[in-house]
Amino acid sequence: MRLGRVSPQKWARLAIGARPCQSAASMTSPASPIVIAVDGPAASGKGTIARALANHYGLPHLDTGMLYRAVALTMFRFGGDPASEFEAVRACEGTAQVDPTDPDLRTEIVGSIASRISVYPGVRAALLERQRAFAGQVSGAVLDGRDIGTVIAPGATAKLFVTASAEVRARRRVAELLARGIRAHLPDVLIDIRARDERDCRRDAAPLMQAEDADLLDTSEMDIDEAVAAAIELTEARIKARA
Repeated sequence: MRLGRVSPQKWARLAIGARPCQSAASMTSPASPIVIAVDGPAASGKGTIARALANHYGLPHLDTGMLYRAVALTMFRFGGDPASEFEAVRACEGTAQVDPTDPDLRTEIVGSIASRISVYPGVRAALLERQRAFAGQVSGAVLDGRDIGTVIAPGATAKLFVTASAEVRARRRVAELLARGIRAHLPDVLIDIRARDERDCRRDAAPLMQAEDADLLDTSEMDIDEAVAAAIELTEARIKARA
């Protein structure tokens, strides 16, 4: 695969996020910005929920996992060793060259590398300020990832910890891959999901965990519409409590 250079402005769409159109009812006050933190394990539905919340409240959204995937893709294309923290940190400097619309960012191999390098304190430190700057926008923001409510935006207006059983998440991932024309086998995907959970929860730097003041949202028995509705209800309650 060939890596083409794109402008920093184009990459900024991933690093800064997309701002949906704002309606009069959903615009937030610059004096009291709404910041929504959505955390959870792989394939829990947190990304879908975060995007829906961003659209509902008219806020910019950042999928922080894509930053780690950009580092992973840079390493993959240049033959970097995911077992080397030094090489992973160096790869953080090359993310401006990655096109945020590149479909390779969402491949399983890049996702696997991203999961492995995300345990490195140096990688997390290199991407930390970029995420905090996004969360600190006067407009407010929605961020989803693994450590938003605990590390990136501990003072967020609302925090959701979105989860589902490993089996449900594996089935969702298989359906997603098959829809994209990628062959996938449930037993293999389930093994990968559990391995990612293990790495995410046991890493020393910013492990995956539910913030003490986060609302738990288990989507195991929910469809997309039900999960989004529940997320909005929980978020509304938090916003009203702060008013």
